[in-house]
Amino acid sequence: MDEKQRYFAELAFDGTRYHGWQIQQNALSVQEVFNKALQVLLRQPIETVGCGRTDTGVHAKQLFVHFDVAVSGQQSVISEQRSAVSYQPSVVSDLQLETRQELIAESRLLTSSLNAILPKDIAVKNIIPVPANAHARFDATLRAYEYHIHFGKDPFKQNYSWQLRDFPDLGLMNQAANIIKEYRDFSCFSKSNTQVKTNFCMIKEACWMEKEDGLVFHISADRFLRNMVRAIVGTLIAVGKKEIKPEAVRSIIESKNRSKAGVSVPACGLYLTKVVYPYIAST
Repeated sequence: MDEKQRYFAELAFDGTRYHGWQIQQNALSVQEVFNKALQVLLRQPIETVGCGRTDTGVHAKQLFVHFDVAVSGQQSVISEQRSAVSYQPSVVSDLQLETRQELIAESRLLTSSLNAILPKDIAVKNIIPVPANAHARFDATLRAYEYHIHFGKDPFKQNYSWQLRDFPDLGLMNQAANIIKEYRDFSCFSKSNTQVKTNFCMIKEACWMEKEDGLVFHISADRFLRNMVRAIVGTLIAVGKKEIKPEAVRSIIESKNRSKAGVSVPACGLYLTKVVYPYIAST
């Protein structure tokens, strides 16, 4: 049996024409396209595991996946050395110079070769050799999203931002966003029947910022539920339009009832922007 080397791939993609990251029946996904490119390049069956799902039409500025590549012959010696290395960059730097150079050269070649095969709306930013037990989903300690809103018709933003007619009250929305950070159970913002063990999340950041051409909502947490960010944004927009008061967010969250929260806003404005691991330098 061939020995295997595990890699992390850092991707970015325009989600407009895809039904999210994860492979689905009868629908084109980013994972399907990426898997096919890997298999063409490496000439072996490849399965990838992503750091999480994204909904149809959602974009990613940074998304990590892991996959295993069968190696043999001389490559297995390098593989053994890689697998014995700690994740910490300081330890990696202690490898023999020849092995380090080969690791770097191999990753760069794999990155450039994949980008030559992939369509223009999917890019590989980096390929990182990691030990066999590294996991793209379970090892992530933080994920961050942005939601973009613009005002006034703009054909160049129709797939990348949500257009609102009236400017909402930014102060009220940030009051409500601060309330959200006080809670852990976000059942009210989750799709039902998602088969997760818990609806608890630890939100680190939740705030609205004004930019030159609109608004952007920043949110980060250790994990997110399906549809959670879009439901939160819809609820906060209702606050900004003064349809509900900021304090009403408390009763919505405490109800644990999705029907009590706001509408799910369009996917086009949502971006996965950052995924953090304890053993990968943050970019």
